[in-house]
This record gives sequence, C-alpha cells and structure tokens, in this order.
Amino acid sequence: MAFDGVTIAGIVSELKDKLTGNRIYKIAQPEKDELLLTIKGSCGQVRVLMSADASLPLLYLTEKNKTSPMTAPNFCMLLRKHLQNARIVSVTQPGLERIVRFELEHLNELGDICRKYLIIELMGKHSNIIFCDDGDMIIDSIKHVSGMVSSVREVLPGRTYFIPRTQDKAELLECSQEEMAAVLKSRGMPVYKAVYTGFTGISPCIAHELCYRAGVDSDQSSAELGTDALCRLTTALWELSEDIKNSKFCFNVVYENNQPAEYAAVRLKSYAEEDTRNFEHVSELLEFYYAEKNTITRIRQRSVDLRRIVQTALERNVKKYDLQTKQLADTEKKETYRVYGELLNAYGYGVETGAKSMEALNYYDNRMITIPLDPMLSAGENAKKYFDKYQKLKRTCEALTTLTKETKEEIEHLASISTALDIALKEEDLVQIKEELIESGYIRRKGGAKREKITSRPFHYVSSDGYHIYVGKNNYQNEELTFRFATGNDWWFHTKGIPGSHVVVKANGEELPDRVFEEAGRLAAHYSQARGQEKVEIDYTQKKNVKKPNGSKPGFVVYYTNYSLVIDSDISGITLVIVSSLMLNLHLRSLVIKIYLVHNLFTISSFIRGSICYYLVIPNIGKIIAIFIFLLLQFDINVSNFNLYCRNSRITVACFQLYTEFPAICVQFIL
Repeated sequence: MAFDGVTIAGIVSELKDKLTGNRIYKIAQPEKDELLLTIKGSCGQVRVLMSADASLPLLYLTEKNKTSPMTAPNFCMLLRKHLQNARIVSVTQPGLERIVRFELEHLNELGDICRKYLIIELMGKHSNIIFCDDGDMIIDSIKHVSGMVSSVREVLPGRTYFIPRTQDKAELLECSQEEMAAVLKSRGMPVYKAVYTGFTGISPCIAHELCYRAGVDSDQSSAELGTDALCRLTTALWELSEDIKNSKFCFNVVYENNQPAEYAAVRLKSYAEEDTRNFEHVSELLEFYYAEKNTITRIRQRSVDLRRIVQTALERNVKKYDLQTKQLADTEKKETYRVYGELLNAYGYGVETGAKSMEALNYYDNRMITIPLDPMLSAGENAKKYFDKYQKLKRTCEALTTLTKETKEEIEHLASISTALDIALKEEDLVQIKEELIESGYIRRKGGAKREKITSRPFHYVSSDGYHIYVGKNNYQNEELTFRFATGNDWWFHTKGIPGSHVVVKANGEELPDRVFEEAGRLAAHYSQARGQEKVEIDYTQKKNVKKPNGSKPGFVVYYTNYSLVIDSDISGITLVIVSSLMLNLHLRSLVIKIYLVHNLFTISSFIRGSICYYLVIPNIGKIIAIFIFLLLQFDINVSNFNLYCRNSRITVACFQLYTEFPAICVQFIL
C-alpha cells in the first residue's frame, strides 16, 4: 500500500503516452496542497491531479473536476502566469525516485520560447510541488521549506533545486545481477528488508513479492543466503528491472476480507487470483483505491475544529459525571442519619450528659445499633444535628439525581455527535453537525451570520430483495427519518446502548424477508461506534413503538417493545443509491408524468407562503413545465425521499402513492 518508485514508473509511462505534446489549458488549486491541470490536445481533454498532501500524496489522470476557491492562491496564480497554454515536452522520473519531472515549453512576455520544470515529489510528509526555471532555480513551491525545518535542503524561491541523497541505496535500473548480489550480501538483515533498503523505489510489499517469486524465506538473514537462493532472488530483481524499463506493468489491487488491502504495478503472485482485481491503467487503480481514503482524510482535516469542540465538551462532561456520581453515592448515608435522629428522640431521655455513644433498638429491623454522640451536646441537640445532616443530604440527592441524569444525556448526545463526525463523508454533512452544535450552545453563531443551507441527505440503500433502507447521518436526520419519514409499520433499527444512526426500512405494508432484517442490522452496526466489530447487538422494532420524550435531545428516543439480533458490521453487497442531477434530467426526459394536486388552490400567495409538494406526472406539456421549474429551483431529490420534508398528512399519502407507482426519480416543488 505504498506509493513507491515502481508505481510512479507506471504513472510516468501513462503520462508520457497521453500528455506529451499536449498543452495546459487550465490550472486550478482546489486544496492548499493540490493542483488540478486540465490538458488539451491530441488526447482530447484530460485532467491531472497532483497532491502534495502529507498523509496522501498522489499523482494520476482523472475525469473528475473539483470545485476551486473563488480567489486562487498565489502559487496557482504564478503557474497561470507562466504555464497557461504551455506545451508538455516530456514527463520523466529520475531512476526509481518518487519524483516526477514535467518539462514545459511556453512563450515569455517577449514571445521567446522558454522552458520551465514542474517537479512533483511524492515522499510522504516531505511531499512538494516545485516550479523551477531551465537552470533548476526554484521560482516557487506549493510548500516552503526553510533551513529551520530541514537541514538537508531548503525549498525557497531563488534556491537551486537538487534531489537530496539521504540514504545509501543502489539504483535498481542501473545494476547488474552481480552488483545486486553484492548489495544484498552486504546487509545483515532479513531478506525483504535488505531488498527495500538496498534499492531505490522498492516498497516492503514489492520486497515480499520478490522473495515469494524467488522461493526465499523473507525473514532469513540476507548474509546467510545460499548461492542458489541468492541467484533466484537477483534473477527476480533483474526481471522486475527489465519490466520497468520496457513499461510492462500489471496494475492490480488485492482484497482481504472484501476490503482493498494492497495495490502494486506488478502482479502480486503471493495472493490468490480470486482476491485480485486488475486495472488497465494505473490512474484507474489509484482513483479507485484512494477515492474513499482521500475523502475520509480530507473530511477529517476539515472537521478537526468540530472534533476538538466535541471532544473537549465530552471530556468535561465525563469528569463532571464522575464527580456527581461520587457525590451521589455519599448521599446514601442520609437514611442512617434520619434513623439516628428518630431513635435519639425516642430513647434519648436516658442518655447521660457527656456520653459519647448510645445503644438503642432499631425498631425498623429489630437490631441493636450504636449511635455516635457529640458529648458537648444534649440528646435533643444530637438528634437535631442528625436531622440537619439528613435534610442536607436529601436536598443534595434530589439535586444530583436531576443533574446526573442531565449530564448523562449530554454525554450520550456528544457521543452521538462524535459518531456523526465519523460518519460524515462530505462537507455538507459537517454543516448540519455544526448547526446542531450551535443550537446546543457549544459554538457561538457569528454576529449577522445567516444559517447555512442544509443540503445533506440520509444514506439510501437497496437491500438484496429490493427494499429501500435509509440511514441517518446525524441526529437531525435521525429524527427526520424516524418521526417524519417512517410510517407506523416501517421497521426501525439501532445499536443497543451504543451511539449510532437510526436505520429505517420501508416495509410498504409487506412482511420483510429475514435477509432484509440482517442487512438493515449490518447497516445499523456499520454506522455506529461499533463499526468494525464482529458481533454487535441490534435492537429493532416497528416505528410505531418508538417514542420521543418531551424536551429530549435531538435523535434521542425510547422504546419498550423490541426484538434483538447479533450481527457483524460488514455492509458489502448492500447497494448504495447515488442520484445525480444529470440522472434526474435523463429520467425527466424519459418519464411520462401526470399532475397530482394535493392542495385545492394553486395561487401566487400559496407559492410564496406554503410548503406544499406538487408532483408532476403529466404528458408532454407538463413535462416541459416540470423541467422549466426544476431549472429555476435548481433542486433535485430522489422520489423516495419526497415525504421526508412533507408536513401535511395528505401529502405524505400522495408521496407514498407516487413512490409505489414510480421507483425512479421525480421533481419536488416546494410551493
């Protein structure tokens, strides 16, 4: 799973074939450490994604575009000044270094041809994108590295660019088999480690693969290798070197437990064929492999502030709860003090002055007890003292019982927000979580700031048997799904005693197959704090049994009639429904629809005031009107999500009727 020199050699081979001779049409910087170049030429139009992110450096071709900031960063503006319409002369890789060098030709202000170099270094936390002139002088870089940060090399405008040599490694592409054997013999370490520390561009994954091909124990010391084993290993290295020189790559991803585990630019023969997926191009492999990982990495970076706020509040409330629980435990003595006071009032007349204790029969359990006394006080005064303690502890107990309950609810609420942050996959998901934190008082809304538009929607899955399953991403969506979207006979799922999403299965008045219950249970386990566990207990019941207590936190519910199942959190095989606006337009053009009016009047005033949903299922003229208003509203939604935002019972019925008639897409009109 390393972005090693062999993989970069495969990328360079692809970039050479598709980009050489073409021109840079557009330069964008969607992230602070990422460039997106649009290339046009004989290859048509392609995009090159360059990321110098410390946790996930990448370089590959893509068809996807990304939203750029309104104001371009300085580095992006500099590149646009010099490289707009520049021609790509060559794409090279020095040896098997994790470096790609773009040689670019452009016209300067005087119309003279000049050459510049855009260098991408893909080296983990040291990754960078550096712009140099034809004399290797650095013009600028996406990250500035001063002498205070690195004692090896400064990356600053005006400095000379060079590749730092910090490790004593041999160049695999320039070594003979005898030289390879000498390198391996000179390192007294496990064979696989000797391979990837001895040669440039080799990752531990490739090193293990080479040992497997050579039939050598990877944990054996390289210094103890026999002549035959050493010969087989150097032959495997030589064959790898020749494949790289001739651009003979095999791009493949290996799966473990239905999850991508490793990828490489050479065939990983150490894994079973059925656990391997092959790709024609390395860009396809990288986009597939890193798509989810990159999304999660980016969203975690953007949610850092929210996570810190939630974690700080959670830790504070946990400490408060522990202190309150301890104080509540101390109030358990109050009944003892009350009994002492009552017995002193009953038998205190016989207590001698100055006595330090008194023995009396406890008429509650018919046992003799010893009551400690203050010798400076009379029996009546001692009784009053015990009654005062009892009253104080009683008041404390009553107050702490309420406070402890509130603190526990707050902890559960914060834990559910923390889980929602883990579930969030897009920035719009974070908007709704931030709004919840503002309304809960953890974040102060900036003066004059408007409430941000909520565009996040629940996950929509389709089970193996065709039933629609919905999963809330946060507490607000959980509440919408459970109390506004779900009907009485729909099935509701949630992890038992663990923060997580509400899962709703639309039953459509039918009896669900067992497999649907299992798949919904897996979704409930996956979208919870128990994600990754093999055994998770899930409670499920019909929606009509789920209630919301008055004044409770968002997403908090109670239920007293339920079933339970224990299941894993693996959701592979359950189809996630993704609907784009393009798909909506295509469906609109292909649907013949009619009009269902769910309100009596259609007036301008109702257009302004109301919140009535009108569904268009009309022939040609209605279809034109539908598309026209849709373009005005610029709003699209899956038909099965329609009644999520309905407030009128008749509308909900109409939504359900429409949903049963058309399992595809429609337009929502908010009038």
